[in-house]
Amino acid sequence: MNVLRTAFCLALLCAMESVFSADLQAQNSAAAALPDSPTPRLKANAPAPDEYALERQETWRTLPKDFLHDQKEIWLFPTQLARGRHWIPTLAIAGGTVGLLYADPHIMPYFAKHQNQLDDVNDVFDPLIATGEIVAIPASLLAAGYMRHDSYQTGTALLCADAYGGGAIVDLAMKAITRRERPSDVPLNTPFTDTFFSGNKSPFKGSSFPSGHAVGAFSVATVVAMRYHRHRWVPWAVYGFATVVGVSRVSTLAHFPSDVFLGSALGYTVARYQALRPR
Repeated sequence: MNVLRTAFCLALLCAMESVFSADLQAQNSAAAALPDSPTPRLKANAPAPDEYALERQETWRTLPKDFLHDQKEIWLFPTQLARGRHWIPTLAIAGGTVGLLYADPHIMPYFAKHQNQLDDVNDVFDPLIATGEIVAIPASLLAAGYMRHDSYQTGTALLCADAYGGGAIVDLAMKAITRRERPSDVPLNTPFTDTFFSGNKSPFKGSSFPSGHAVGAFSVATVVAMRYHRHRWVPWAVYGFATVVGVSRVSTLAHFPSDVFLGSALGYTVARYQALRPR
């Protein structure tokens, strides 16, 4: 267990170090068009700024106001639907969630029966450890940004915090309403059905729908992937990590597949279409 945990943490740190070293090399080579390079000053008759000049800039000073603005937009989303907007992605997410809700009782018995075979893997994604692994990404970006005096890197870390927090509030609200039992709470030899609206489930600990870890992992992954997408391996690395975290929530019997799917979609949507929207 300790070996797997250590190996995973080392791999994560190496991946983040590669981002920092790649950024430093890019700056030294004067590649101003890279996503992590400061936006160059435009001269007279210069071409229009590229997409990165239009990106949202985040600082400690703007973060509280931006976070509150994002929350307002998130909770007013139904008004967008009322105007006929965003129906296709909304229906796609709703349809995928409903399909998995139907499949949940058929999928979970497999993981319940194979817990002994998955112990070593699951230990690497203990709830507290998984949370630390997610937080380590923006924390590393923030520390490296301060050491390198890189405002883009520190801004990325703050946007991760914005997206993570924004998704977490929605997640807790949904948990408080649905109060779904976790798979681990279902007694042995009992079908994984009728798990919603269990009155004794706390939204802060016991409630299962959706997965908070999936929300956090995909919100952070989306911010990093979008801000560093010109490094082609970065989206693969961060989305791969987020996917592993999501799957681990099912294998540890902490969540149903539908919990993870909706949490992943929620984390991606809040980060991509709200936290990263230019001001």
